[in-house]
Amino acid sequence: MTLTFEEAIDQSQALLDALEADNLTPEALQTQVARLVASENGARGFFVTYLTSDSAGADQPGPELLRALAGAPEIVGELLVKNLAMSSAMAVFHRRQGDDGAAQGSLRVKTRTQYLIQALALPNLDAKIRQLQTSLQDGAGKYGDFLTRWGYDAEQKRAIEAALADLTKDDSPLSKGG
Repeated sequence: MTLTFEEAIDQSQALLDALEADNLTPEALQTQVARLVASENGARGFFVTYLTSDSAGADQPGPELLRALAGAPEIVGELLVKNLAMSSAMAVFHRRQGDDGAAQGSLRVKTRTQYLIQALALPNLDAKIRQLQTSLQDGAGKYGDFLTRWGYDAEQKRAIEAALADLTKDDSPLSKGG
């Protein structure tokens, strides 16, 4: 059965609700998240639900969740890099609109995404981050179409660059080739 994006959101929310209510074993969490992130729609639905969740548990994911995400490195890596870019740019957009609540929500998504990128240190993440950095500089490359599609302006691109730079500092796992 192919999972739709909407079904993935619903399943992810049910999963987070069960986790919050302490009605889910760590093993069941790992199995269900792994099943979701095995497809692009499932992973997109999971991340949109998880990263925007009001649950404090989303700030410090456990080892079972990290293992589940690591099981689909290509899909997860791609979405994490794009989520980092989008949340960084949206924080700028919301600040301009005077919507501090939405800006804070975008910054929370950015912080959670950075944490996952660093905690997972997937083998493909370093290359994806460098490809996005290149696309930000020249407007072309792997992420050129992505950046153009969302119409990010210079200030938003600087915010994305800053979020990426945080990941490549000397104390980051990614700076060590992770």
